[in-house]
Formats: sequence, C-alpha cells, structure tokens
Amino acid sequence: MRPFLPGAVWLSRTDPLSGVAGARALVALAGVTRGDAAALRANTDVALAALEAARAHRVPRVFLLSSAAVYGRAPSPLSAEAAPSPAAPYGTAKAEMERAVAKWRAAHPDGPEAVCLRLGNVAGADALFGNLTPGAVPAIHVWPDGTTPRRSYIGPRSLARVLERLASAPALPSILNLAAPGPVAMGDLASAAGHAWTPVPAPPEALAEVHLDTAPLEALVPLAPATPDALVAEWREATA
Repeated sequence: MRPFLPGAVWLSRTDPLSGVAGARALVALAGVTRGDAAALRANTDVALAALEAARAHRVPRVFLLSSAAVYGRAPSPLSAEAAPSPAAPYGTAKAEMERAVAKWRAAHPDGPEAVCLRLGNVAGADALFGNLTPGAVPAIHVWPDGTTPRRSYIGPRSLARVLERLASAPALPSILNLAAPGPVAMGDLASAAGHAWTPVPAPPEALAEVHLDTAPLEALVPLAPATPDALVAEWREATA
C-alpha cells in the first residue's frame, strides 16, 4: 500500500517509535499469520505495543488489523456486532488480541481510540493471488452446483483509501469489518486474471462463503461493490 498513501510515515520494527508523533492515526499492519500458539500470541504483543506508542506520543487513534478468521464457521453475512467464534488458531489469536485491546482501553481511558479492523481478503495478499504466477495452475474448490468459494475482498488501493478516510472520521466503533461490499467467487477472480485453474471437489469442511457485513463501513466511507475485474486491476496496479 506504500504508493497509495504518499503522506504516510512508514516505520519498521527497527525504527524509533517517536516517528509516530504528530500523526492523525497509527496503523499497525504487522502481525503473525502462522506458527504455534506462542508465535501467534505476538499479534497481541504488537497491538499493545502500538497502543503504548500512540499513548506516549499523543496519537489520537490506532487501527489494529484483526481478521475475518475470528468468525470461524459462523453463517454469513458476518456482523461486527457478533462475538468471535474462531475455528482455527489464527482466528483464536486475533480474538485474543481484540480482548486484550478492549482490556487495555478500559485501563487507559486517557489513551488513544482503538479500532480493531476485521479484515477480509486483500487482492494480492491471499493464497489465491499468491498462486497466480506464471506456470502455476492453482486448485480451487468447487461445489456440486459449480460454485467456487466466495469471499469478501478489497483491493490494495481501496484499502489504503479506506484507512486514510477512517483516520479523519468522527468517533468509530471499536470493531469494524473491512472489505468491499459483497463476496466474490475465487474461480471468477482467477478467470478475470486470465489464469488457468483446476477445479477440485470441495471437502465437507470447506467454507462456501465468508461474507462480511460492511454496512457500518459503507456509512463512513463510500465503497463500490467488489467485482473480479476491479480487484484484479488493483492487484496489477500494485504489482506493476
């Protein structure tokens, strides 16, 4: 997202946290997506460190990346008002991070506003797009009616625009789903990218749909519905 947020100050883990001073908001993009429970607990450590840095340098708002994985196998559409029901260690770690953030906020009423963003799939940063490489033929689950997995997506430019708009928005909810409106079929995405793919019968445990309810986000930031062509275009723009 770097080229889409030209006014942002980007910090790595080796940079001094004083670099956030004077910012409208701090966005904590870092996290751990795989590993054992101990490794995944770093998601909470990162979130709390971001809150402490924002508090120390008087940054009024912190955005922390949670995940649609906190919903587990709950039926769609998935509302941010729903309690987490994770079905995998990554989702459990993100749910624990959300609880730790709520506890920190209660203990630091003078601290920054904290918003946990339950992020859907980002075009270019998920397993499907990672397999859209020359010579690769990704396998995609297919159900008996011919449908492929449907997921809530957002493109990298759209994600950057949403973060920029939310940074200056009025008071925000503590939990917010983040995706473009409407789910998109993975088979349609691969086809829109002009990439061959192999249909594989979906096993019983496969999730046919992960559809985030984005109405609260749309009330804050105008968003066009997700389409395969638009997502592929943003992916290509970001990788150009």
